[in-house]
Amino acid sequence: MSPDTATAADTTAPPLPGRRVFGLRITPLTERRLANFRRNRRGYWSLWIFVLLFVLSLGAELIANDKPFLVYFNGGFYVPVAEAYAETTFGGEFATEADYRDPYVKDLINAKGWMIWPPIPYSYDTIIKDLPGPAPSPPSLDNWLGTDDQGRDVMARMIYGFRISVLFGLALTAISAVIGIAAGAVQGYFGGWIDLLAQRFMEVWSGLPTLYLLIILASVVTPSFWWILGLMLMFSWMAFVGVVRAEFLRARNFDYVRAARALGVSDGVIMFKHVLPNAMVATLTFLPFILSGSITTLTSLDFLGFGLPAGSPSLGELLNQGKNNIQAPWLGFTAFFSLAIMLSLLVFVGEAVRDAFDPRKVFK
Repeated sequence: MSPDTATAADTTAPPLPGRRVFGLRITPLTERRLANFRRNRRGYWSLWIFVLLFVLSLGAELIANDKPFLVYFNGGFYVPVAEAYAETTFGGEFATEADYRDPYVKDLINAKGWMIWPPIPYSYDTIIKDLPGPAPSPPSLDNWLGTDDQGRDVMARMIYGFRISVLFGLALTAISAVIGIAAGAVQGYFGGWIDLLAQRFMEVWSGLPTLYLLIILASVVTPSFWWILGLMLMFSWMAFVGVVRAEFLRARNFDYVRAARALGVSDGVIMFKHVLPNAMVATLTFLPFILSGSITTLTSLDFLGFGLPAGSPSLGELLNQGKNNIQAPWLGFTAFFSLAIMLSLLVFVGEAVRDAFDPRKVFK
């Protein structure tokens, strides 16, 4: 049979069994895995709780901000959280952006209108000047989790720190997965010298001391979110190579792969259309654990002072403040419980995903 005939036969083949959801075909095997995941109540509800917390953190500016949601002044509406307005807009004297926490600006606006504030009227970098005592101050009705040693609201910094930690972990996990899966697929499918040389390179590359490299480079450049992401990406992709490489080594001599080669199907189509879906089973079970490890890495770097720039909202920096201020236990407790809850949810989700893909696991 010629390749053209084979292509025509493939296009006229009956569709795979299953049903469509939002345009995607859900096979019976996928439905069984989804059902197994839902039966794991701990992992199922952990996923929903984590998603809810993450979605709320994405709107951190609407939860904790030192600018009001909405300002009504002199017959007009203003949205300070989305646009900067000069103080002169509200009858002030300066052309710079209005400080809505300034009593003078408050009086100007309240004289001809009103303001609606977020639930937490502080941003992560707002320095509170009217504290009842020296910073760090304990929890109160104004500062639900107290303030840190610089007079910043701990609740606001925790919300923003949670968001940046999860975004960092998601970005690092996603990009690492793409690179690692591609590298493992090439190694396992072609084998031979390509696999041998790539494995020797990975052995040398994985032996480099990541922390020492961070310390050295931190003395040369100013760390940033993208700088840390790029540096960690240089090493994190190797976590995905092993399982993908093993699956491709096992599957490359299967009958359906050999038949596809005989029909003239290109190596790229065979790799990513026929073999890769089988390799993704093991890869997907790793994703929640890789994500939790990425978040822990950023927290550790921030704790040691080699992470995000100074002043950035960070759970690691909050942990460091808790260590340096033993007399303010709310700092350490806030950072500990934030990390403990977040990582526990991810581990529970990872266990549920792993059990869902395990054919020997039976839920009742």
